[in-house]
Amino acid sequence: MSFRAERGNCFSLKHAKAIRSLLVAAVFAVLGTAAARAQARPQTPEPEQLKKAQQGLDLLMSSRIGAAIKVFRKIQADAPDSALGYLMEADALWWKIYFATGNLIDPDVFAVPSSSRTPYDSQFNQLLDQAIAKASANINANRDVARNDLYKGMAYGLRGRLASMRQSNLAAARAAKQMRSSLMDAVQKDRNLADAYAGLGLYDYFVDTLPAIVKLLRWMIGLPGGSRERGLQEVEYAAKNGQLTKAEALYYLAKDYSRSSEKQYTKSLELFQQLHSKYPGNGLWTLMVGSLEIRMGHAEEGEALYRQVLNQGRGKQSVAGKALYKAARTALKKRHPTESIQ
Repeated sequence: MSFRAERGNCFSLKHAKAIRSLLVAAVFAVLGTAAARAQARPQTPEPEQLKKAQQGLDLLMSSRIGAAIKVFRKIQADAPDSALGYLMEADALWWKIYFATGNLIDPDVFAVPSSSRTPYDSQFNQLLDQAIAKASANINANRDVARNDLYKGMAYGLRGRLASMRQSNLAAARAAKQMRSSLMDAVQKDRNLADAYAGLGLYDYFVDTLPAIVKLLRWMIGLPGGSRERGLQEVEYAAKNGQLTKAEALYYLAKDYSRSSEKQYTKSLELFQQLHSKYPGNGLWTLMVGSLEIRMGHAEEGEALYRQVLNQGRGKQSVAGKALYKAARTALKKRHPTESIQ
């Protein structure tokens, strides 16, 4: 930014008085503007709320979904006007939906038949509607505007995530466009919101790498373009610096590197191993590491991990436990069709 100063050479007393009056008026104008900016300045959410959200996310990434939801509902009770608790609970329900209907073996696959629905869909959408409404109300009231832009964008990101998994391309594209707009608003107001770059990075990456249908959708609804390289960098930044998206950004980065278009399997394996090391109780990370081992030609190591998940999930009644057991059994049965695997 450049500034320009205009100077005069000599002034009469009359001019001096006029300028003095202008300076006094300018001082009051500046003070008024400073006060207004102070009200709109990005604020950090209550430390206790953010700390609770992070605790809940650690439970979620450990596949302790029920325990995580209890934490997120406590945030809702403590801060009913905040979008945070509703957004986090919607994220937890997305993982329930993913465990119930997603492909848990191939790191490169999310899609399931568009007709697949779960008992959690309705509540998931209600929570997103609440999160978006509360974030919008705070934005309109000029409260924590940047952070509420972030929450609003993250909510649209979750909506697009489910639509994409269901192969509802138009709905996914519309949600992605809304997500990008809100997250761009967030980082323009506060570039320290590292969580925003998880969604922006996924947008940039997939808009630049998905097949021809995206080109058609870009024309139909005016989707902005993306950049594969920038997208990977943004997701990596969120994985290192995010407060609410750190683990999920790491997950998506690992998935991106595992895609057949990337084939950076060593990088992908290292990232999934980080998740497995941090959250050893979640068999999904064990399955992902096993899948990458097999893809890299280490069949014995990969199958051993599948059997580990099978043994850990046997008899479990949680959504995640039953899904992980079923996925491990299906994967082993596919590799050993004549073996009795229970």
